[in-house]
Amino acid sequence: MELNDEITINAPMSDVYAALNDPEILRQCIPGCEELIKHSDTELEAKVVLKVGPVKAKFSGDVTLDTAGAPSAFSLTGQGNGGAAGHAKGGADVTLREEDGQTILTYAAKAEIGGKLAQLGSRLIQSTAKKLAGKFFKTFAEVVEQVDA
Repeated sequence: MELNDEITINAPMSDVYAALNDPEILRQCIPGCEELIKHSDTELEAKVVLKVGPVKAKFSGDVTLDTAGAPSAFSLTGQGNGGAAGHAKGGADVTLREEDGQTILTYAAKAEIGGKLAQLGSRLIQSTAKKLAGKFFKTFAEVVEQVDA
C-alpha cells in the first residue's frame, strides 16, 4: 500500500522540522497514540491503539529516523506488532520546502500488513490509512501553526 500527499503549513520550515522531531507534538498528532518514547535522536518507541473496520488492536512498535538530508528531507522506517490482530511495517520519505514563509510538506509512504488486518481487504485498509494520515497532518499543521503564532 502506498500513500502520497502534500500539505501547506503556515509556519517557517525550521519550526516544522523542529515539530517533526518533538515527541510530545507527535504524540498529540498521531491518531490513537498512547505513548511515544524518544530513545535517541533517531530512535522512537510508540504504543498506538487503532480500529480498522471490526478489528481493534494495540500496536507496539519502533521507528527509526534517517536525518541525513535534514532539514529539507528525511525518512523514517518502522514496524509494529498488534498481537493477534497482526503486524505492520513500512516507511515514509518526507520533504520540506519553504515558500513565502509557509512550509510545503510532501510525503510518500509505503506499508505492508499481515495477520487479521491483512484479511480485511485492501480497500478498507487503504481508506483507513488515508484517513489516519489526513488526521495526523491536519492536527500537526494546527499544532505547529499555534506554536508559531
